[in-house]
Amino acid sequence: MYFYDDIDRAMVKDRVAEFRGQVGRRISGALTEDEFKPLRLMNGLYLQLHAYMLRVAVPYGTLNPNQLRVLASVARDYDKGYAHVSTRQNFQYNWPKLQDVPDILDRLADAEMHAIQTSGNCIRNTTTDAFAGAAADEVEDPRITCEVIRQWSTFHPEFTFLPRKFKIAVSATEHDRAAIQVHDIGLQLVRNAQGEPGYKVLVGGGQGRTPMIGEWVRDFLPQAELLSYLEAILRVYNLRGRRDNLYKARIKILVSEMGLDAFRDAVEEEFAHFRALGPGGSVDLPAAQRQQIAAFFTPPDFEALSADSLAFERAKADDAAFAAWVRTNVHAHKQPGYASATITLKADGIAPGDITDVQLEAVADIAEHYGMSDIRTTHEQNMVLPHVKLDDLYAVWKALAEDELATANHGLISDIIACPGLDYCNLANTRSIPVANRIQERFTNLERQATIGELKIKISGCINACGHHHVGHIGILGVDKKGEEFYQLTLGGSADQHTSIGEIVGRGLSTDQVVDAVERVVELYLSLRTSEDERFIDAYRRLGAQPFKEALYEQAA
Repeated sequence: MYFYDDIDRAMVKDRVAEFRGQVGRRISGALTEDEFKPLRLMNGLYLQLHAYMLRVAVPYGTLNPNQLRVLASVARDYDKGYAHVSTRQNFQYNWPKLQDVPDILDRLADAEMHAIQTSGNCIRNTTTDAFAGAAADEVEDPRITCEVIRQWSTFHPEFTFLPRKFKIAVSATEHDRAAIQVHDIGLQLVRNAQGEPGYKVLVGGGQGRTPMIGEWVRDFLPQAELLSYLEAILRVYNLRGRRDNLYKARIKILVSEMGLDAFRDAVEEEFAHFRALGPGGSVDLPAAQRQQIAAFFTPPDFEALSADSLAFERAKADDAAFAAWVRTNVHAHKQPGYASATITLKADGIAPGDITDVQLEAVADIAEHYGMSDIRTTHEQNMVLPHVKLDDLYAVWKALAEDELATANHGLISDIIACPGLDYCNLANTRSIPVANRIQERFTNLERQATIGELKIKISGCINACGHHHVGHIGILGVDKKGEEFYQLTLGGSADQHTSIGEIVGRGLSTDQVVDAVERVVELYLSLRTSEDERFIDAYRRLGAQPFKEALYEQAA
């Protein structure tokens, strides 16, 4: 992972000191809330329904044990003992006091962390595959690209006040685990016919009240020209993006209104300007500097191990609970004798993505002892230990189980993404967390979940889609209906290499109806699938919406 240099440390510390003064002026009354708002947003601080919320940046989701322990200490000392993993791989705290935020940021700065680029109309935290550096099918570690983008975009003078927030995601594999097609810019690392690395570039994806799948504007962009091309896209957006209407200010609207060809032409015109400047004149990163960044992401010192582990196989044979966890939460690794393990933060009765201070410290200890001191957060509100020896997996599982972190449900129906909803957010129409918990309770039996197989449920408490309901196999959207909480279901969404936006299948359902409706959809799928291997999303695409719609409203009148 990337480590701060003296410039980084000074920059972040100076930012904390500056914000400390701003907070002091707000508390004294010298600044009004309207005057303070843009200042706090530039430091990741939101004002929610009941309290402030602080969002901490986790660049491309990579953490070390010391950082996890610091995050745990913040949860314990300044919150209610919890932290929350967001869908941008960041951490959030829902109950900090305003006067404490500078002290929190100061503590984070000592651990090479901050809250910059986590809110406001800027380029937000760039996200990527949580298995970066471990996946056998990746072109190269995508975190190198993410770090290049982070250094380019942080405090970029031209892109500090964009028309709206701007999100970039990077994938390095054909199987997309970073949801790049629903981002403002999606980058897929590829190689051309000559074996040279580069990117397929996608623009204009997003969710919210106008969900859109991005469109490809470049089939191959040489790796060395990445920043010039990104800058060209951002310049077109900054100049032409709408600022008169908050709901039409995202780049997806600009691409739609201009048309893909006209938008691409405008970008290429800007790009040609950079190319004309030649070496040393463009914004592209010199090769030596890129190599310097890449050196921070060299593979760990893996041992030469056999691809087979007798201890691992014996543990699976002897312990059915461990074997079940392996089936769902353990993933193949490019290095023989190793695996990656997902820690799902979706135990029954817990808000999806929440993790306690004690659990954070436990994960830090496990990563230190068994995981090469590498921890990742995921855009599905989970965590990953990317590098674990097969011989150590049983010990890792037992250690996780001691702190209720060994739920064997990754990718299953209870592994739900949910926004904070009306329990915290002043934009929400409905509660999300209680619905997620009730679905988890209904499907609590892990054998039943395994029988159902991969099924991704995503819940948003309002049209802003922070719970990514548009791309859920089953999406649940909270809507207000004459002051009452109702839920609208969408079916058939996905956020992988075959991204699709879910179809709205009918009228809103009451709080009492929604869980039963989900169960009816699931039972119909089980009765109609061609085999145990046919996933819900594949069955839905084969059958279409009508049979599910009929089942959904069968008893919901």
